[in-house]
Amino acid sequence: MRPNHANRTEGQIDWNSIDWNTANRHVRNLRQRIFRATQEGDWDKVQSLQRLMLRSCSNAAVSVRRVTQVNKGKNTPGIDKLTVKTPKARSKLLNELISHTPWRAKPAKRVYIPKANGKRRPLGIPVIKDRALQAMVKNALEPSWEAQFEASSYGFRPGRSAQDAIERIWMVAKSKGKVWIVDADIKGCFDNINHEHLLKTIGTFPAKELIYQWLKAGYVEMGTLHETIAGTPQGGVISPLLANISLHGMESAVGAQRRNKGHQATDRTVVRYADDFVIMCRTKADAEKAQETISQWLSERGLQLSAEKTRIVHLAEGFDFLGFHVRIYPCDQKSKGGWKAIVKPSKQSELKIRKRLREEMLQLNGQNVTTVVKRLNPIIRGWANYFRTQSASKTFHKLDHFMFIRECRFVRRLHPNRSRHWRQRQYLGKRNPYRKDVNVFGHIDEPNIYLYKFSWTKIQRHIMVKDTNAPDDPHLADYWHKRELAKIQDLPPKPQQLARRQQGKCPVCGESLFNDELVEEHHIVRRDEGGLDTLDNLVMLHLFCHQQITAQQLHQRSRKDGRNGTK
Repeated sequence: MRPNHANRTEGQIDWNSIDWNTANRHVRNLRQRIFRATQEGDWDKVQSLQRLMLRSCSNAAVSVRRVTQVNKGKNTPGIDKLTVKTPKARSKLLNELISHTPWRAKPAKRVYIPKANGKRRPLGIPVIKDRALQAMVKNALEPSWEAQFEASSYGFRPGRSAQDAIERIWMVAKSKGKVWIVDADIKGCFDNINHEHLLKTIGTFPAKELIYQWLKAGYVEMGTLHETIAGTPQGGVISPLLANISLHGMESAVGAQRRNKGHQATDRTVVRYADDFVIMCRTKADAEKAQETISQWLSERGLQLSAEKTRIVHLAEGFDFLGFHVRIYPCDQKSKGGWKAIVKPSKQSELKIRKRLREEMLQLNGQNVTTVVKRLNPIIRGWANYFRTQSASKTFHKLDHFMFIRECRFVRRLHPNRSRHWRQRQYLGKRNPYRKDVNVFGHIDEPNIYLYKFSWTKIQRHIMVKDTNAPDDPHLADYWHKRELAKIQDLPPKPQQLARRQQGKCPVCGESLFNDELVEEHHIVRRDEGGLDTLDNLVMLHLFCHQQITAQQLHQRSRKDGRNGTK
């Protein structure tokens, strides 16, 4: 996709020839313009820009890439049993999207995934073309709502995370004022959202008819079509945004208004992550009133609180939220008022990671160390990085001890006739050149391949996103760039150096290396042409940018070989 064709609406496009830098820049600029027009209250301009986004070829290309290469469900087909896995198939889907032929939404495929409590969560998987269309519509609808959403909303929003929500809770908890908590749970939120209220809230959005079709398309289970009179299917690209739109206004509903600079001006604080939320109050009586108020507010949206899971609890007893346990503990320091607020991984989260690691190691029984390390390191790093922002040191050390026992058992099963000292010499040692640990799991013949430890992850307080700041605000480009650069510390040492040198961006598409896409190392001079594994010959690329570069290199080489053969 050449720059002058970034917004064209017709013609055939070859997937491998798309200029992702131009496409992403065009989509980003349109999102910023929609955001700014919403802030200014120029609704005619907002709708005009939204129509332009819906017709944008760049938006179509970016959306196809997201649903066919980035999203976790890219290999899960809808009722048409179709998946898109090749550049040719992506080109075909992209050209269908920009042809602007009339489209009727197809029903979603109903599948179930297990929940933590042993029950199953229903998902609705749309067909791949509906998913791509939803991604296009989301890029047109989301910037306008990002300019309106409340600061207390953190879930499924660009630039915001669970760590922001937890940090907000910790900041309120440590003040010792709001100690009574409405620990709320919405019963079947995604399945019960009122369609009429949602569509009325969306207003005069240009693609409102498409959203109506997706809401009313129904789902297919065991070959039978079921209609949907309420709810938005979990599994749809646009569903989290629609849920946030439906729940917008919760902060105002419970009277948790803010002063300038975002400070709470009332006796209540709301923190919401998608459909999970807590209301922090000063007294138990006020917490009971807040629960009653929010119940009435939710009923207008077709929702209700779960009687089994919703409770009012004191901070001294503590509560779990997003995998963390929040509680105040007595302490001797008078400066802290005799209490100290601590947030740490919940018992359930710890048990869950123990169970997963145990099962993974049992499945890897008999495999070599390299296979074990490649399977477990991403799991350990990911879990540690998620909880590193709070008081997780004790949990990390307990998990390291747990893993040491699992490693010893693994090696004993691998070499049952060898002595304990021999097994320790072969598989435990000082493998990590950056640490002094002497009991690091690896193999004596492969000193650079070793298992990561939880305690190697440094505890570092998360810097919470400010007020209602949004990535689509063109005036905050430097602010968001600095926040993206802070994510570099989550990478291993070598990728950290490469990412810092690149300022956290992929040089092919110009996007952040931390946009949920897989990342790989690319050799500037190919290894089969004498290139080395040195830092000056390496660059970090998104997996799919890497594939595109490799395909172009192979094409150029074949053309060169062809010319040489002709001569």
